[in-house]
Amino acid sequence: MSIFLSHSDRVLVQGMTGSEGQKHTRRMLSAGTKVVGGVNPRKAGTSVDFEVSPIGPGSGEVKAGTVSVPVYGTVAEGKAATGAEVSVVFVPPAFTKSAVIEAVDAGMRLVVVITEGVPVADATVFRAYAAAHGTQIIGPNCPGIISPAKSNVGITPPDITGAGPVGLVSKSGTLTYQLMYELRDLGFTTCIGIGGDPVVGTTHIDALAGFEADPDTEVIVMIGEIGGDAEERAAAYISEHVTKPVVAYVAGFTAPEGKTMGHAGAIVSGSSGTAAAKKVALEAVGVKVGRTPTETAELARAAYQELHAN
Repeated sequence: MSIFLSHSDRVLVQGMTGSEGQKHTRRMLSAGTKVVGGVNPRKAGTSVDFEVSPIGPGSGEVKAGTVSVPVYGTVAEGKAATGAEVSVVFVPPAFTKSAVIEAVDAGMRLVVVITEGVPVADATVFRAYAAAHGTQIIGPNCPGIISPAKSNVGITPPDITGAGPVGLVSKSGTLTYQLMYELRDLGFTTCIGIGGDPVVGTTHIDALAGFEADPDTEVIVMIGEIGGDAEERAAAYISEHVTKPVVAYVAGFTAPEGKTMGHAGAIVSGSSGTAAAKKVALEAVGVKVGRTPTETAELARAAYQELHAN
């Protein structure tokens, strides 16, 4: 199984006709994702041809050649024509809020927002709007979600790893890819890059709840970073609700105070949000925390082996 995303999900790409949208739509199609349409009001009624070739373990049904994907004027039109319930957003920051709200109004079950640089005020508005209407948001400023061998919505490389028993949730896109590579011998049920902005739709806790409920996820890997208190809140949730082994990595042990590091939310202010404080909170509830991504992968592998030793 997987969480939030399955092999059967049909996907609309908002902003598919732009350069980034086209590049990553091609990769999603090549990975076996069921991309059934794009959305661009100015190009409604046209189509975009993609030259695809199989990439990664989910591409068994993909045949090398040209795939023509229709463009719809609105998300609602695309959903009505294709039955899609998932959309992925590749539009400029200034238009992201309206794109997400349009997807929510159309009844999308899941909206993956790749766009970087979305104003925090806009993200706050569309997160609340989506929550009120029952739509799950992943992002903004994230790599998206991949259930290896099933579907890949976003920009995650589809050929790093295959399916397996590990669930991964991460603030960092690059560290998502690295842990996928480090644990490619085990494989993953689902890997979710939630984004590192101060306001995101899907949290560590949301992913932890999903992995806890998923019978095929045996070990959970959580990647955090300096800034905010998301990891501390995740630790509190783990202590009360998660029975599966969790290992973690917190990026930013050497980050200087007061300097934003990489993500808009990655900033240490005084004693709040340090990697050391997050490590203490996680270890206090039994989570093993690696000092490096490689050590974190070793801890996850050991946790899996311990489960199967008895």
